[in-house]
Amino acid sequence: MIIQKTENSRISTFDPNNFSFGNTFIDHMVICEYENGKWGDVKLVPYGPIPFTPAMMGVNYGQACFEGMKAYKDKDGQVFLFRPEKNFERINKSAKRLAMPEVTEEMFLDGLKALVDIDRDWIPQGEGMSLYIRPLIFATEEALKARVADKYMFAIVATPAKMYYTEPVSVKISDHYSRAANGGVGSAKAAGNYAAAFYPTQLAMEEGYEQIIWTDDATHEYFEESGTMNVFVRINDTIYTPPTSEKILDGVTRDSFIQLAKKRGIEVKIEPVKVKDVVEAQKNGTLKEVWGVGTAVVTTVFQALGYNGEKLELPKLSAEESYAETLKKDLVDLQTNLAEDTFGWRVMVDHALETV
Repeated sequence: MIIQKTENSRISTFDPNNFSFGNTFIDHMVICEYENGKWGDVKLVPYGPIPFTPAMMGVNYGQACFEGMKAYKDKDGQVFLFRPEKNFERINKSAKRLAMPEVTEEMFLDGLKALVDIDRDWIPQGEGMSLYIRPLIFATEEALKARVADKYMFAIVATPAKMYYTEPVSVKISDHYSRAANGGVGSAKAAGNYAAAFYPTQLAMEEGYEQIIWTDDATHEYFEESGTMNVFVRINDTIYTPPTSEKILDGVTRDSFIQLAKKRGIEVKIEPVKVKDVVEAQKNGTLKEVWGVGTAVVTTVFQALGYNGEKLELPKLSAEESYAETLKKDLVDLQTNLAEDTFGWRVMVDHALETV
């Protein structure tokens, strides 16, 4: 790895009590370029703009994918990644689906650790705090030709993070728009998936909702995801979540919630979730809670579901009564080294970087 440490650190301007998630970037980034059929040297360099033209193929034809993950700092200042091997596997799954070159484990994991190590002072400490990390791959060839590109860039950037949603949100069950279709790219973290979701979400917000629960493209009878999250439904004391597929992202937080629930002895059913069953459960009082999970949000509890012009209110549970809140605490305690890691999910980032 080639390392170029910044001579103008901005850490003195960072206020961990007053910053904007997604707009505050750490001092460094990782980049690696693909050309002539192979990846070049991985470089850790000062964060900043990279020159590209409007003819860049990633902009014109959408060959771009990314990951979302976090680093955490415990009370002793130790820094941890959480299940990074899952993100490595998934970014390559996305790259393959978009006909882009896969990255090596060394590029991905060593790049992550080097970046987090050199900028560990940027990781805020405390409840709900973390460093959000964005690995991405995109086509950089300058050509207006609708074909697979010949040049790409792998990069990792990061931003300090705090709690995404601090209050429960209302979501609209989609009866027209869908996030993905069979045979499409729903199981990949393709950049275009998010672009296509913005307009339907904007319409839902105009109706007074913060997010959408996506339903299947063929019938709109089944839950798929919610916004940019995987979705969970609790009816009585059983948790239901849709199975992953080529339409539903295999979320790391989703898998972690499932395993943590099973550890607690909570019944989890991974099966198709029918809209009508959820609505009926709300009507008869057996629907206890619905929530979304994802890296950025961890957990977002829903307070109401919009369906057929009606706003269906959900019960207000205490933290002790809520499976969503209980499992969130289990997960965050693992991530921040407040609980024993019996799963082997936590990966410590050592002070090992040699700077040049």
